[in-house]
Amino acid sequence: MPSPLTVIVADDHPLLSVALRLGVQRVAPDAQVIEVDSLKALREAAKAHPDAALILLDLMMPDVEGLSALQFLRQDYPQIPVALVTANHERHWVRSAQALGAVGFVPKSTPLEQTHDIIRSLLAGGSWWPPHLVSPDRGRARGSSVEDRLDKLSPQELRILLHIRDGRLNKQIAGDLGISESTVKTHISTLLRKLDLQSRTQAAVLAQKLLSGLPVQDT
Repeated sequence: MPSPLTVIVADDHPLLSVALRLGVQRVAPDAQVIEVDSLKALREAAKAHPDAALILLDLMMPDVEGLSALQFLRQDYPQIPVALVTANHERHWVRSAQALGAVGFVPKSTPLEQTHDIIRSLLAGGSWWPPHLVSPDRGRARGSSVEDRLDKLSPQELRILLHIRDGRLNKQIAGDLGISESTVKTHISTLLRKLDLQSRTQAAVLAQKLLSGLPVQDT
């Protein structure tokens, strides 16, 4: 008999955490729901449940800076789908979450029944993004902004971009990712070309904006 699926709810607001747990249990009554209220507890939960079916992640926990928790999860547990549940409604937050590999972005103002439908879709392997926040800006050509060029990065290129932001050398990145140093150099050349950047310094600045949830459009 298959084990019941596990969902991790990471939110430091007790009422919202309970609401998310009840929402999961409504659409998946047999689910095991693990509730955590800090990044430290989230790390422990992910380590204990690497086969979790979904993580519902609040961005505003006390020990979380910007999208750092999402970065950690996508780097260390890429097999676990992560959806953000947040009060931040700015479009650049959504685009950054997409670039970092989240499967959804659920505003906390979303009606309860719709939230249940979204959770059901996420548990079925789908994704969900607020339509009014992900539609292209009127009159803007696709591919013209840094945000659109970020969409072109492969998961590995994105991981390397974030390592560049952390000041890692090519040799260190190669060791972290289990690839050769020459492969790292190739990926860096490719990501710089895709992002229309000239240097690692520019890439590090862009990655910092991405993790901080700051706008990453061309200036």
